Amino acid sequence: MAQFDTIRTAGVAGARAAQIDEGLRAHMNKVYGTMSVGMIITALAAWSVSGLATTTDASGNMALTEFGYAIYASPLKWLIMFAPLLFVFGFSAGINRMSAGVAQVVFYAFAAVMGLSLSSIFLVYTSMSIAQVFLITAIAFAGLSLWGYTTKKDISGWGSFLIMGVIGLIVASIVNIFLASSAMMFAISVLGVLIFAGLTAYDTQNIKNTYIQMAVHGDQEWLGKAAIMGALSLYLDFINMFMMLLTLFGNRE
Repeated sequence: MAQFDTIRTAGVAGARAAQIDEGLRAHMNKVYGTMSVGMIITALAAWSVSGLATTTDASGNMALTEFGYAIYASPLKWLIMFAPLLFVFGFSAGINRMSAGVAQVVFYAFAAVMGLSLSSIFLVYTSMSIAQVFLITAIAFAGLSLWGYTTKKDISGWGSFLIMGVIGLIVASIVNIFLASSAMMFAISVLGVLIFAGLTAYDTQNIKNTYIQMAVHGDQEWLGKAAIMGALSLYLDFINMFMMLLTLFGNRE
């Protein structure tokens, strides 16, 4: 009888583990799918805005339209520059009061705002170099995220160090807006690539572990919002790594 109970218990545990594994795959697919849609929205928004902001003058040179002057050369540029950062803070603070559906819409709205903020890269870098760096970033991101998902090593200890690094990058970047030091920008970009590479692996493992810990409660609304926050984390890792690599390797117009 005891042996039968042991077998039955093992069978239930195995079925539960299989259910969690299946749910984890669906959860990660939602995370990556939501992130991918956000990336598409950002790319389309950036490309569309840059097209509206520029024109060709009589000499065949690129020139700003009135709309381009307003968003790139007027004081409005500061609001556009820092809008994504404010959006992230507001989104993170308010997500507990949102439904999963509303949170997803807000994430896509944030992706569009990020596209507006990034549209100036089409004025600074050639389209070919943007595409090349994007491809490099995508390959690196995929490898780092896969490693974070599959590794048996616990990298949760990286979190505090990496977040401190991000704060340092933000402060240094703001200071360099006024200093305009090329050497400082190079250092920021190199450190930024390393920090966001680490965050890609860390965030992926954290998303996985959080799902495994919380799946037993079966709160689908919470898991839906967790998937969106996971998508936001990986989206930010990708965007920031892309921008750092573009600064290092992009060909300027």
